[in-house]
Amino acid sequence: MAAAAGDVAVRRARSDDLRALIRLLADDPISAGRGDVANEEDEPAYAAALDRIIGDPSNELIVAVDPAGAIVATLQLTVIPGMSRRGTTRLLVEAVRVARDQRSAGIGGALMRWVVERAAIELGASLVQLTSDAARADAHRFYRRLGFVDSHVGFKFQVAASDASDRSAPHTL
Repeated sequence: MAAAAGDVAVRRARSDDLRALIRLLADDPISAGRGDVANEEDEPAYAAALDRIIGDPSNELIVAVDPAGAIVATLQLTVIPGMSRRGTTRLLVEAVRVARDQRSAGIGGALMRWVVERAAIELGASLVQLTSDAARADAHRFYRRLGFVDSHVGFKFQVAASDASDRSAPHTL
């Protein structure tokens, strides 16, 4: 049974939320295709990532919790101070997930409205931005309904683990 959006509480994620967060990621077919399949042997990597996010004052992992205490949605927020747009601070929204059996109950919309309101009032951000996988047509319609504009083209570059591990060597441009 889906929870009503008004019955859901929003809070910062805690270490003991780890398994529920992993399940939300695996519940999404696109995430599962990228390797988020809730394998027990991956738990240490997720735990380390959650600890880094919790410990970074520029990042928050947010969860939506139903009246029974179950985590039904999550998203990550990153505050990015910037030079462009006359020093505009941006709020980046990533990894938005709503449990499959809770979709279309208004939870995602309520959560995103909470994010936009919080961006201006608490975080001093004048721009909320997000990326969404090109395959997520339903999500794109959802974000447009909320007033988001698909204004940019995004690019990614997958860095090999060996490239990322050589951080001690000096680099010149």
